[in-house]
Amino acid sequence: AARTNAQIAEALAMLANIVARDNDPGKDSEKRLERFMLHKPTIFTGGYNPEGAIKWIEEVEIIFEAMGCTEENKTILGVYVLRQEANVWWRNVKLRIG
Repeated sequence: AARTNAQIAEALAMLANIVARDNDPGKDSEKRLERFMLHKPTIFTGGYNPEGAIKWIEEVEIIFEAMGCTEENKTILGVYVLRQEANVWWRNVKLRIG
């Protein structure tokens, strides 16, 4: 069946809206965080605990690998589960490195 120009334009507009919605960078980040949290990563609070820090890194690296995370996403997601002293440390690092 022949399509009118109006029908084609309407279909293209609908397709553009779907593509824009599905490629929303904020939505991707939110979904990535949701997927990360479904893995129940351990919260890291810091303090002097070298063995605990190594264990935490190993645990989140397993999750990152399973999710196929980029280095940037590893940082974003890893920082999300830092609390207390570990979060203070991270804020200081960000200030120093800009």
